[in-house]
Amino acid sequence: MEDRTGCPSVTEDALTEIIRSGARELLAKALELEVAEYLERFEDYRDERGRRQVVRNGYLPEREVQTGIGAVPVRQPRVRDRGREPVERFESKLLPRYLRRTKSVEELIPWLYLKGVSTGDFSDALSALLGKDAPGLSASTVVRLKQTWERDFEAWSRRSLLDKRYVYLWVDGIYFNVRLEEDRQCILVVMGTTEDGTKELVAVQDGFRESEQTWHEVLIDLQKRGLEAPPDLAIGDGALGFWKALAKVFPTTRTQRCWVHKTANVLSKMPKSRHPHAKKLLHRIWMASTRDEASQALQLFADTYSAKYPKAVECVLKDEDALLTFYDFPAEHWRHLRTTNPIESTFATVRLRTTRTKGCGSRIACLAMVFKLAEAAQKGWRRLNGYEYLADVLSGVRFIDGIKAAA
Repeated sequence: MEDRTGCPSVTEDALTEIIRSGARELLAKALELEVAEYLERFEDYRDERGRRQVVRNGYLPEREVQTGIGAVPVRQPRVRDRGREPVERFESKLLPRYLRRTKSVEELIPWLYLKGVSTGDFSDALSALLGKDAPGLSASTVVRLKQTWERDFEAWSRRSLLDKRYVYLWVDGIYFNVRLEEDRQCILVVMGTTEDGTKELVAVQDGFRESEQTWHEVLIDLQKRGLEAPPDLAIGDGALGFWKALAKVFPTTRTQRCWVHKTANVLSKMPKSRHPHAKKLLHRIWMASTRDEASQALQLFADTYSAKYPKAVECVLKDEDALLTFYDFPAEHWRHLRTTNPIESTFATVRLRTTRTKGCGSRIACLAMVFKLAEAAQKGWRRLNGYEYLADVLSGVRFIDGIKAAA
């Protein structure tokens, strides 16, 4: 409503402020609930003194979140992990880091696309998120942006890797809400860390998660573009077809199974009533300070559950060596090597393994959206802890239980 001068009326301003206050309260409650559910997941994890390892720790500094009714201030709860090694870094799904820190349409569009929002619906979706006066809302603008990103992705996919040396690689196959062509099921993602500890997006390709052939194509392409030196370690889910392909292309690269994937696989073979205790025993394995302690913890898990849940126990035992490879690398790197978290955290808000949209998305458009989303997230990736030890890893120095062996 406007007065006779064409300016918004006092009534409209008051109503907007009331709505904005309601939105702030609603968002605050949602964030509190999200943190409460996260803390409940790790209720059984305790430190050496028996105290809860994962706890609330006040609030992060207040920030503004751009919405359709303008900027809404919000204080996000802070989570603290008091253990020597964090069990899992808290990442808000409501306010993911790579979206909440920017109002850029160029970072929202890839996220919306991978959520299954069609090009024709972008204007409405962006209006709801950023307000009707936000820039870049027209369908033609969105199409031009997508075309630019597709060209960027194709150029990036052909870049030379002659000057690259990746010490560690993380790999996974990610399913999104956008359906690909029938002969391509998911997006294969490879991330790596360079000699100075910088994490980088290495490859994005569509294919079959369990297929040796499609992963072989990814690795051969990297090799042809100049990546000749084999990575020292690769981290991923044991169900990937990647491992057979890796043995053919980079046979000297060692393997580390992801504990997040392994834990999920083990728990799927047990009743939900046993999950809290089983997770606690599994946690003791990969949080042990030495390989011997880890093996003892694994044996405890086997002794506890082998009679009633033999498939769950076998799921762990068959990959024991690959699950404990990280003990042969610097202890400062362990938190990075035990899981595929660099990939998981980047795509946590948009990945989906079951339901998909009815429409069939463009193959190159989907790849470009994954690339742009990861590219935006990459700006916030931290350098590898203990990166100074990477030189030792590359030179072949032996590490025993994370400690450099005496010469």
